[in-house]
Amino acid sequence: MPEDQQVKVLFLFSDTGGGHRSAAEAIIQALDKEYGASVEAHMVDVFKEYAPPPLDRMPDLYPDMVRYPQLWGLGYKLSDGPQAAFLDRAFWPYVRRATKRLVKEQVADCIVSVHPLFNAAFIRATGKERPPFLTVVTDLVTTHSFWYHPKVDLCIVATDQAAERALENGISREKIQVIGLPVAQQFCEPLGDPVALREELGWPNDRPVVLLVGGGEGMGPLEETARQISDLDLKMSLAVITGRNTNLKEKLESRNWPQPTFIYGFERRMPTMMRAASLLVTKAGPGTITEALNAGLPMVLYSHLPGQETGNIDYVVEAGVGLWAPGPRRTAEAVHWWLTNDDALDKAGRACQEIANPQAAEDIAHRIMEFARGGIEGRIA
Repeated sequence: MPEDQQVKVLFLFSDTGGGHRSAAEAIIQALDKEYGASVEAHMVDVFKEYAPPPLDRMPDLYPDMVRYPQLWGLGYKLSDGPQAAFLDRAFWPYVRRATKRLVKEQVADCIVSVHPLFNAAFIRATGKERPPFLTVVTDLVTTHSFWYHPKVDLCIVATDQAAERALENGISREKIQVIGLPVAQQFCEPLGDPVALREELGWPNDRPVVLLVGGGEGMGPLEETARQISDLDLKMSLAVITGRNTNLKEKLESRNWPQPTFIYGFERRMPTMMRAASLLVTKAGPGTITEALNAGLPMVLYSHLPGQETGNIDYVVEAGVGLWAPGPRRTAEAVHWWLTNDDALDKAGRACQEIANPQAAEDIAHRIMEFARGGIEGRIA
Protein backbone atom coordinates (compact mmCIF):
# COMPACT_ATOMS: atom_id res chain seq x y z
CA MET A 1 0.00 0.00 0.00
CA PRO A 2 1.21 3.60 -0.54
CA GLU A 3 3.18 4.97 2.43
CA ASP A 4 0.90 7.99 2.72
CA GLN A 5 -2.27 5.85 2.68
CA GLN A 6 -4.08 6.40 5.98
CA VAL A 7 -5.74 3.35 7.46
CA LYS A 8 -9.28 3.77 8.80
CA VAL A 9 -10.36 1.40 11.59
CA LEU A 10 -13.92 1.22 12.86
CA PHE A 11 -14.62 -0.11 16.37
CA LEU A 12 -18.10 -1.46 17.12
CA PHE A 13 -18.94 -1.29 20.84
CA SER A 14 -21.66 -0.34 23.27
CA ASP A 15 -21.72 0.87 26.86
CA THR A 16 -23.45 -2.24 28.16
CA GLY A 17 -20.87 -2.74 30.87
CA GLY A 18 -17.60 -0.84 31.05
CA GLY A 19 -15.40 -3.48 29.47
CA HIS A 20 -16.39 -2.94 25.82
CA ARG A 21 -15.55 0.76 25.72
CA SER A 22 -12.35 0.38 27.75
CA ALA A 23 -11.10 -2.44 25.51
CA ALA A 24 -11.67 -0.36 22.37
CA GLU A 25 -10.01 2.67 23.93
CA ALA A 26 -7.01 0.60 25.01
CA ILE A 27 -6.50 -0.70 21.46
CA ILE A 28 -6.91 2.78 19.99
CA GLN A 29 -4.35 4.07 22.48
CA ALA A 30 -1.93 1.37 21.29
CA LEU A 31 -2.65 2.16 17.62
CA ASP A 32 -1.93 5.82 18.24
CA LYS A 33 1.29 4.99 20.09
CA GLU A 34 2.56 2.58 17.43
CA TYR A 35 1.28 4.18 14.20
CA GLY A 36 0.35 7.79 14.95
CA ALA A 37 -1.28 9.73 12.14
CA SER A 38 -1.10 6.76 9.74
CA VAL A 39 -4.23 5.32 11.36
CA GLU A 40 -7.61 6.93 11.97
CA ALA A 41 -9.71 5.08 14.55
CA HIS A 42 -13.40 5.69 15.13
CA MET A 43 -15.76 4.20 17.73
CA VAL A 44 -19.47 3.64 17.16
CA ASP A 45 -21.90 2.71 19.91
CA VAL A 46 -24.02 0.38 17.78
CA PHE A 47 -26.97 0.41 20.16
CA LYS A 48 -27.20 4.14 20.81
CA GLU A 49 -26.35 5.30 17.31
CA TYR A 50 -27.96 2.68 15.07
CA ALA A 51 -30.20 0.14 16.83
CA PRO A 52 -33.98 0.50 16.46
CA PRO A 53 -36.12 1.11 19.57
CA PRO A 54 -36.10 -0.18 22.24
CA LEU A 55 -32.61 -1.62 21.62
CA ASP A 56 -31.22 1.91 21.41
CA ARG A 57 -31.86 2.21 25.15
CA MET A 58 -29.79 -0.85 26.08
CA PRO A 59 -26.81 1.13 27.45
CA ASP A 60 -29.13 3.03 29.78
CA LEU A 61 -31.05 -0.08 30.85
CA TYR A 62 -27.99 -2.30 31.42
CA PRO A 63 -27.19 -1.14 35.01
CA ASP A 64 -30.74 -1.97 36.10
CA MET A 65 -30.71 -5.31 34.29
CA VAL A 66 -27.62 -6.59 36.11
CA ARG A 67 -29.08 -5.67 39.48
CA TYR A 68 -30.96 -8.98 39.18
CA PRO A 69 -28.04 -11.36 38.68
CA GLN A 70 -29.96 -14.63 38.86
CA LEU A 71 -32.41 -13.47 36.19
CA TRP A 72 -29.49 -12.24 34.10
CA GLY A 73 -27.77 -15.60 34.48
CA LEU A 74 -30.90 -17.43 33.35
CA GLY A 75 -31.16 -15.29 30.23
CA TYR A 76 -27.48 -15.89 29.51
CA LYS A 77 -27.88 -19.64 29.80
CA LEU A 78 -31.04 -19.81 27.68
CA SER A 79 -29.47 -17.80 24.83
CA ASP A 80 -26.06 -19.51 24.80
CA GLY A 81 -25.06 -22.53 22.70
CA PRO A 82 -26.74 -23.72 19.46
CA GLN A 83 -29.78 -21.53 20.06
CA ALA A 84 -27.61 -18.42 19.61
CA ALA A 85 -27.53 -18.95 15.83
CA PHE A 86 -31.33 -19.25 15.77
CA LEU A 87 -31.65 -16.03 17.79
CA ASP A 88 -29.25 -14.25 15.42
CA ARG A 89 -31.43 -15.23 12.45
CA ALA A 90 -34.60 -14.18 14.25
CA PHE A 91 -32.93 -10.90 15.23
CA TRP A 92 -31.93 -10.04 11.65
CA PRO A 93 -35.23 -8.75 10.18
CA TYR A 94 -35.60 -6.37 13.11
CA VAL A 95 -32.11 -4.83 12.76
CA ARG A 96 -31.56 -5.27 9.00
CA ARG A 97 -32.33 -1.68 7.98
CA ALA A 98 -30.30 -0.17 10.84
CA THR A 99 -27.33 -2.46 10.21
CA LYS A 100 -27.25 -1.72 6.49
CA ARG A 101 -27.31 1.99 7.30
CA LEU A 102 -24.37 1.44 9.63
CA VAL A 103 -22.44 -0.37 6.90
CA LYS A 104 -23.18 2.38 4.38
CA GLU A 105 -22.31 5.30 6.65
CA GLN A 106 -19.27 3.90 8.48
CA VAL A 107 -16.72 3.15 5.78
CA ALA A 108 -13.44 1.69 7.05
CA ASP A 109 -10.45 -0.42 6.00
CA CYS A 110 -10.92 -2.75 8.97
CA ILE A 111 -13.82 -3.44 11.33
CA VAL A 112 -13.10 -4.41 14.95
CA SER A 113 -15.98 -5.58 17.12
CA VAL A 114 -15.59 -5.56 20.89
CA HIS A 115 -19.27 -6.39 21.50
CA PRO A 116 -21.01 -9.71 20.83
CA LEU A 117 -24.52 -8.71 19.78
CA PHE A 118 -24.06 -7.16 16.33
CA ASN A 119 -21.39 -9.44 14.87
CA ALA A 120 -23.72 -11.75 12.96
CA ALA A 121 -25.90 -8.88 11.74
CA PHE A 122 -22.94 -6.84 10.52
CA ILE A 123 -21.43 -9.77 8.62
CA ARG A 124 -24.80 -10.55 7.04
CA ALA A 125 -25.29 -6.91 6.03
CA THR A 126 -21.87 -6.60 4.36
CA GLY A 127 -21.86 -9.89 2.48
CA LYS A 128 -18.70 -10.95 0.65
CA GLU A 129 -17.58 -7.47 -0.36
CA ARG A 130 -16.44 -6.14 2.97
CA PRO A 131 -13.22 -5.08 4.69
CA PRO A 132 -11.54 -7.44 7.18
CA PHE A 133 -13.75 -8.09 10.22
CA LEU A 134 -12.06 -8.87 13.55
CA THR A 135 -13.59 -9.63 16.93
CA VAL A 136 -11.85 -8.95 20.23
CA VAL A 137 -13.63 -10.97 22.93
CA THR A 138 -13.73 -8.92 26.12
CA ASP A 139 -14.71 -11.76 28.45
CA LEU A 140 -12.06 -14.05 29.89
CA VAL A 141 -13.38 -17.59 30.18
CA THR A 142 -17.16 -18.01 30.08
CA THR A 143 -17.71 -16.48 26.67
CA HIS A 144 -21.17 -16.39 25.08
CA SER A 145 -21.81 -17.94 21.66
CA PHE A 146 -22.90 -14.53 20.34
CA TRP A 147 -19.22 -13.57 20.31
CA TYR A 148 -18.36 -16.12 17.63
CA HIS A 149 -19.14 -16.14 13.93
CA PRO A 150 -17.42 -18.55 11.48
CA LYS A 151 -16.98 -15.83 8.85
CA VAL A 152 -14.86 -13.46 10.94
CA ASP A 153 -11.34 -12.96 9.61
CA LEU A 154 -9.76 -13.14 13.06
CA CYS A 155 -11.08 -13.87 16.55
CA ILE A 156 -8.83 -12.60 19.35
CA VAL A 157 -9.39 -14.06 22.80
CA ALA A 158 -7.79 -13.67 26.22
CA THR A 159 -7.46 -17.29 27.37
CA ASP A 160 -7.13 -20.84 26.12
CA GLN A 161 -10.60 -21.55 27.52
CA ALA A 162 -12.08 -18.80 25.33
CA ALA A 163 -10.22 -20.23 22.33
CA GLU A 164 -11.88 -23.60 22.96
CA ARG A 165 -15.25 -21.87 23.04
CA ALA A 166 -14.47 -20.31 19.66
CA LEU A 167 -13.71 -23.75 18.22
CA GLU A 168 -16.94 -25.15 19.68
CA ASN A 169 -18.86 -22.35 17.96
CA GLY A 170 -17.51 -23.06 14.49
CA ILE A 171 -14.52 -20.74 14.09
CA SER A 172 -11.59 -22.50 12.44
CA ARG A 173 -8.40 -22.80 14.48
CA GLU A 174 -6.31 -20.67 12.13
CA LYS A 175 -8.66 -17.73 12.74
CA ILE A 176 -8.23 -17.83 16.54
CA GLN A 177 -5.42 -16.11 18.42
CA VAL A 178 -4.92 -16.08 22.19
CA ILE A 179 -3.41 -12.68 22.94
CA GLY A 180 -4.94 -11.39 26.17
CA LEU A 181 -7.44 -8.76 27.25
CA PRO A 182 -6.51 -5.21 26.20
CA VAL A 183 -6.35 -2.65 29.00
CA ALA A 184 -5.13 0.94 29.05
CA GLN A 185 -1.39 1.52 28.86
CA GLN A 186 -1.43 3.02 32.36
CA PHE A 187 -2.20 -0.47 33.72
CA CYS A 188 0.73 -1.98 31.81
CA GLU A 189 3.59 0.12 33.19
CA PRO A 190 6.43 -1.35 35.28
CA LEU A 191 5.42 -1.99 38.87
CA GLY A 192 7.58 0.78 40.34
CA ASP A 193 8.43 1.37 43.99
CA PRO A 194 5.39 0.74 46.22
CA VAL A 195 6.86 2.90 49.00
CA ALA A 196 7.07 5.91 46.68
CA LEU A 197 3.63 5.18 45.24
CA ARG A 198 2.05 5.10 48.69
CA GLU A 199 3.70 8.35 49.61
CA GLU A 200 2.27 9.85 46.43
CA LEU A 201 -1.22 8.66 47.43
CA GLY A 202 -0.85 9.60 51.10
CA TRP A 203 -1.17 5.98 52.22
CA PRO A 204 0.77 4.58 55.21
CA ASN A 205 3.89 2.55 54.55
CA ASP A 206 4.00 0.71 57.88
CA ARG A 207 1.10 -1.68 57.11
CA PRO A 208 -0.54 -3.53 54.20
CA VAL A 209 -3.20 -1.67 52.23
CA VAL A 210 -6.36 -3.43 51.07
CA LEU A 211 -7.98 -1.90 47.99
CA LEU A 212 -11.76 -2.50 47.85
CA VAL A 213 -13.54 -1.69 44.59
CA GLY A 214 -17.06 -2.14 43.28
CA GLY A 215 -16.79 -1.02 39.66
CA GLY A 216 -17.66 2.33 38.15
CA GLU A 217 -21.14 2.32 39.72
CA GLY A 218 -20.00 1.26 43.20
CA MET A 219 -22.10 -1.90 42.99
CA GLY A 220 -22.18 -4.81 45.42
CA PRO A 221 -22.24 -4.95 49.24
CA LEU A 222 -19.40 -2.46 49.56
CA GLU A 223 -20.48 -0.85 52.82
CA GLU A 224 -20.82 -4.08 54.81
CA THR A 225 -17.72 -5.55 53.19
CA ALA A 226 -15.68 -2.49 54.12
CA ARG A 227 -16.96 -2.67 57.70
CA GLN A 228 -16.14 -6.35 58.06
CA ILE A 229 -12.61 -5.85 56.70
CA SER A 230 -11.94 -2.79 58.85
CA ASP A 231 -13.06 -4.69 61.97
CA LEU A 232 -10.35 -7.31 61.49
CA ASP A 233 -7.85 -7.53 64.33
CA LEU A 234 -4.94 -6.66 62.07
CA LYS A 235 -2.57 -3.77 61.52
CA MET A 236 -3.72 -2.71 58.09
CA SER A 237 -5.21 0.11 56.04
CA LEU A 238 -8.22 0.20 53.75
CA ALA A 239 -8.92 2.16 50.55
CA VAL A 240 -12.50 2.01 49.24
CA ILE A 241 -13.50 3.05 45.70
CA THR A 242 -17.21 3.86 45.49
CA GLY A 243 -17.20 4.88 41.82
CA ARG A 244 -20.08 7.14 40.81
CA ASN A 245 -22.13 6.12 43.86
CA THR A 246 -21.99 9.49 45.61
CA ASN A 247 -24.52 8.49 48.28
CA LEU A 248 -22.36 5.55 49.33
CA LYS A 249 -19.25 7.73 49.38
CA GLU A 250 -20.90 10.25 51.70
CA LYS A 251 -22.20 7.47 53.93
CA LEU A 252 -18.78 5.85 54.27
CA GLU A 253 -17.10 9.20 54.89
CA SER A 254 -19.43 9.81 57.82
CA ARG A 255 -18.35 6.62 59.62
CA ASN A 256 -15.67 6.30 62.27
CA TRP A 257 -13.26 3.61 61.08
CA PRO A 258 -11.09 1.52 63.43
CA GLN A 259 -8.37 1.31 60.75
CA PRO A 260 -6.79 4.06 58.62
CA THR A 261 -9.39 4.22 55.86
CA PHE A 262 -9.47 6.25 52.64
CA ILE A 263 -12.73 6.77 50.75
CA TYR A 264 -12.72 7.70 47.07
CA GLY A 265 -15.36 8.25 44.41
CA PHE A 266 -14.70 7.73 40.71
CA GLU A 267 -10.92 7.43 40.42
CA ARG A 268 -8.48 7.96 37.59
CA ARG A 269 -5.50 6.89 39.70
CA MET A 270 -6.43 3.21 39.75
CA PRO A 271 -3.19 2.11 38.02
CA THR A 272 -1.17 3.80 40.77
CA MET A 273 -3.44 2.45 43.48
CA MET A 274 -3.16 -1.11 42.21
CA ARG A 275 0.63 -0.96 42.11
CA ALA A 276 0.70 0.52 45.62
CA ALA A 277 -1.82 -1.84 47.29
CA SER A 278 -1.10 -5.17 48.97
CA LEU A 279 -4.39 -6.89 48.14
CA LEU A 280 -7.39 -6.22 45.91
CA VAL A 281 -10.99 -7.01 46.88
CA THR A 282 -13.31 -6.88 43.87
CA LYS A 283 -16.13 -8.46 41.90
CA ALA A 284 -15.04 -10.90 39.21
CA GLY A 285 -15.03 -8.47 36.28
CA PRO A 286 -12.57 -9.34 33.49
CA GLY A 287 -11.07 -5.87 33.14
CA THR A 288 -10.32 -5.43 36.84
CA ILE A 289 -8.85 -8.94 37.07
CA THR A 290 -6.60 -8.24 34.07
CA GLU A 291 -5.47 -4.90 35.51
CA ALA A 292 -4.65 -6.57 38.83
CA LEU A 293 -2.62 -9.29 37.10
CA ASN A 294 -0.58 -6.62 35.31
CA ALA A 295 0.03 -4.93 38.67
CA GLY A 296 1.11 -8.17 40.34
CA LEU A 297 -1.75 -7.69 42.81
CA PRO A 298 -3.37 -10.77 44.46
CA MET A 299 -7.11 -10.57 44.91
CA VAL A 300 -10.24 -11.67 46.73
CA LEU A 301 -13.35 -12.03 44.56
CA TYR A 302 -16.52 -11.28 46.52
CA SER A 303 -19.21 -11.48 43.80
CA HIS A 304 -19.74 -12.16 40.12
CA LEU A 305 -22.32 -11.71 37.39
CA PRO A 306 -23.67 -15.15 36.45
CA GLY A 307 -22.84 -16.01 32.88
CA GLN A 308 -19.88 -14.11 31.51
CA GLU A 309 -18.08 -13.78 34.87
CA THR A 310 -18.70 -17.29 36.20
CA GLY A 311 -15.55 -18.80 34.70
CA ASN A 312 -13.39 -15.98 36.01
CA ILE A 313 -13.62 -17.41 39.51
CA ASP A 314 -11.94 -20.73 38.66
CA TYR A 315 -9.47 -18.90 36.43
CA VAL A 316 -8.27 -16.75 39.34
CA VAL A 317 -8.30 -19.51 41.96
CA GLU A 318 -6.64 -22.18 39.82
CA ALA A 319 -3.88 -19.77 38.79
CA GLY A 320 -3.11 -19.15 42.45
CA VAL A 321 -3.66 -15.40 42.20
CA GLY A 322 -6.79 -15.04 44.29
CA LEU A 323 -9.54 -16.51 46.46
CA TRP A 324 -13.30 -16.78 45.94
CA ALA A 325 -15.09 -15.54 49.08
CA PRO A 326 -18.68 -14.39 48.44
CA GLY A 327 -20.39 -12.34 51.12
CA PRO A 328 -18.88 -9.73 53.47
CA ARG A 329 -18.00 -12.15 56.29
CA ARG A 330 -16.21 -14.65 54.06
CA THR A 331 -14.50 -11.81 52.21
CA ALA A 332 -13.09 -10.48 55.47
CA GLU A 333 -11.92 -13.97 56.43
CA ALA A 334 -10.10 -14.29 53.08
CA VAL A 335 -8.45 -10.89 53.59
CA HIS A 336 -7.31 -12.02 57.04
CA TRP A 337 -5.85 -15.21 55.55
CA TRP A 338 -3.88 -13.34 52.87
CA LEU A 339 -2.53 -10.71 55.27
CA THR A 340 -1.37 -13.30 57.80
CA ASN A 341 0.37 -15.45 55.16
CA ASP A 342 3.12 -13.27 53.72
CA ASP A 343 4.75 -16.09 51.76
CA ALA A 344 1.46 -16.99 50.08
CA LEU A 345 0.81 -13.34 49.24
CA ASP A 346 4.26 -12.94 47.70
CA LYS A 347 3.86 -16.16 45.72
CA ALA A 348 0.47 -15.00 44.41
CA GLY A 349 1.98 -11.69 43.34
CA ARG A 350 4.60 -13.52 41.30
CA ALA A 351 1.91 -15.78 39.82
CA CYS A 352 -0.01 -12.68 38.69
CA GLN A 353 2.97 -11.51 36.68
CA GLU A 354 3.49 -14.96 35.17
CA ILE A 355 0.04 -15.05 33.56
CA ALA A 356 -0.31 -11.33 32.82
CA ASN A 357 -0.31 -10.10 29.21
CA PRO A 358 0.49 -6.38 29.53
CA GLN A 359 1.40 -6.19 25.85
CA ALA A 360 -2.04 -7.40 24.70
CA ALA A 361 -3.30 -4.05 23.38
CA GLU A 362 -0.11 -3.50 21.36
CA ASP A 363 -0.21 -7.03 19.93
CA ILE A 364 -3.84 -6.56 18.92
CA ALA A 365 -3.00 -3.22 17.31
CA HIS A 366 -0.37 -4.96 15.16
CA ARG A 367 -2.87 -7.61 14.03
CA ILE A 368 -5.43 -4.96 13.12
CA MET A 369 -2.94 -3.07 10.98
CA GLU A 370 -1.83 -6.24 9.21
CA PHE A 371 -5.42 -6.98 8.19
CA ALA A 372 -6.26 -3.35 7.38
CA ARG A 373 -3.24 -2.90 5.14
CA GLY A 374 -3.87 -6.25 3.51
CA GLY A 375 -7.43 -5.22 2.74
CA ILE A 376 -6.27 -1.96 1.15
CA GLU A 377 -3.66 -3.73 -0.96
CA GLY A 378 -6.27 -6.23 -2.13
CA ARG A 379 -8.56 -3.46 -3.31
CA ILE A 380 -5.76 -1.56 -5.04
CA ALA A 381 -4.63 -4.72 -6.84
